[in-house]
Amino acid sequence: MSMQDSAEKNLAKALAMIRGAARGRAKIVVLPELFMDPYFCISENDQSAFKRAETIPGPTSEALGKIATEQQIVLIGGSIFEKTSEGKYFNTSCVFGPDGILLGTYRKAHIPHDPGFFEQDYFSPGDTGIRVHDTPFGKICVLICYDQWFPEAARIAALQGAELIVYPTAIGNTDTPPVDPAIPENWEAMWRAAQVGHAAANCVYVAAVNRVGDEGSTHFYGGSFIADPNARLLARADDTEQVILAEIDLSYPKKMQESWRFLKERRPELYGDLVKNQEKMTNDQCSMSNNKF
Repeated sequence: MSMQDSAEKNLAKALAMIRGAARGRAKIVVLPELFMDPYFCISENDQSAFKRAETIPGPTSEALGKIATEQQIVLIGGSIFEKTSEGKYFNTSCVFGPDGILLGTYRKAHIPHDPGFFEQDYFSPGDTGIRVHDTPFGKICVLICYDQWFPEAARIAALQGAELIVYPTAIGNTDTPPVDPAIPENWEAMWRAAQVGHAAANCVYVAAVNRVGDEGSTHFYGGSFIADPNARLLARADDTEQVILAEIDLSYPKKMQESWRFLKERRPELYGDLVKNQEKMTNDQCSMSNNKF
């Protein structure tokens, strides 16, 4: 979906599209990242954006819980600009069951800070950890946008039993010149390939849900898709507003994991470098590059 400056209109559109998905017999419905607002992170340190933040529970989460009950669905409420009672701000997704109960939240772990995506000016790094929600329609892990580029998060979700990983997203192309002219400006193919790779490497379903439309100098290219554990695209959207649907077989991830054994044949004793201090890693790499063999 596309967003405008009115939170009320964005919510009304989201609710209408949720009902449309339910009419299509969807049992799990996912909204895009920050679906209540224009993507304010295009600008650096816009203090007026903080007026958009709200608590959870709050008006938006209450509306989402109500429609989950009305439509008898599991609803992943994209993400909300959350303000806590301690005065911290997070990019937070809510997961609701068909009874409207909030099953849990996830706060975006990895926060980008690039031209057109100045999220570190607005959000603290998430403190919830990676969570898998046991819903009536499967074991679902929610990760948010920039988390897409970190295979560690998807692997942790799979190890915790996730059958479906969903990525509410706000990603597009900006007209900001690249730092290196050799770097491609259209990231859509790379974005899709990374997440389909998570589906294949972890033998889970992956659903990525992007916004569309032009906001400032950014074109949000949509391209929302659903991939299966065999890296097949079951459904794929273009850059217009739409609902895409796919049927998933919850027995398939376990069958694929038992067949390919990617999770069982890991060698964690070799992976210590994954949790080394980044500065130490850089120094180690420099030392290695100076060695003569």
